[in-house]
Amino acid sequence: MENSSKRFWEIDVLRGIAIIMMVLYHLSYDLYFLGDFPIKIYSLSWTLFQRTTASLFLLLVGISLTISYSKLKSKYQRKEIFIRNLKRGIKIFLWGAIITIFTFVFLSNGVILFGILHLIGVSIIISFPLLDYKYKNLALGIIVILIGVYLGNFRFDTTYLLWLGFEPEYFFSFDYFPILPWYGVVLIGIFVGNLAYPESKRRFSMLDFSGNIVSRGLSYLGKHSLKIYLIHQPLIILLLYALGFANLSII
Repeated sequence: MENSSKRFWEIDVLRGIAIIMMVLYHLSYDLYFLGDFPIKIYSLSWTLFQRTTASLFLLLVGISLTISYSKLKSKYQRKEIFIRNLKRGIKIFLWGAIITIFTFVFLSNGVILFGILHLIGVSIIISFPLLDYKYKNLALGIIVILIGVYLGNFRFDTTYLLWLGFEPEYFFSFDYFPILPWYGVVLIGIFVGNLAYPESKRRFSMLDFSGNIVSRGLSYLGKHSLKIYLIHQPLIILLLYALGFANLSII
């Protein structure tokens, strides 16, 4: 078992791996979209890579929510914990809103209306009543995913339910993660967190690689994942322009 006051290094490492995967995917996507590089970004392999990256992020969101909740409930009342989660969720959602404004102003198409930051912000808020449950979250998560996959077979004539998963005809976005099905991955993460880290203690045994230089580097990235997410795309795009790889007529 691990002291509940400490961070779980393996969570930070996994988040760091997810960050690297995300940067690699976005670099490849930008090279394809802005630089006309012959990258088959919509191929099955790249699609699976992108969805694996997003799923890892969202699983870790769910796991982290349970660990944080376990630590806080011994110090604060339930209402106080909810307010903390509410503030955190709103903060992340607002960062998503800033990205929406940025894409609306600077991109000619593909405006991000409900991207992964919007989803994470909403998920943090609406997950609060479910943080005590284990197998109920597993079942609910599977149901949410199945409903979302089913909805993906249809197109709708409204944009008002875009956030939920009712995708309009001819809709395109660079980053689209509706509640159905993606919130289901967060719910499964909550299940995993309560199963593997009950009361903020590691339930399983594993070798300690936290002092390894690779683990320390990945952990650093994982601890600063939001900052990296916010700055990496502008930096990639600026770099592509500076190197002459980006086509200015696209923006």
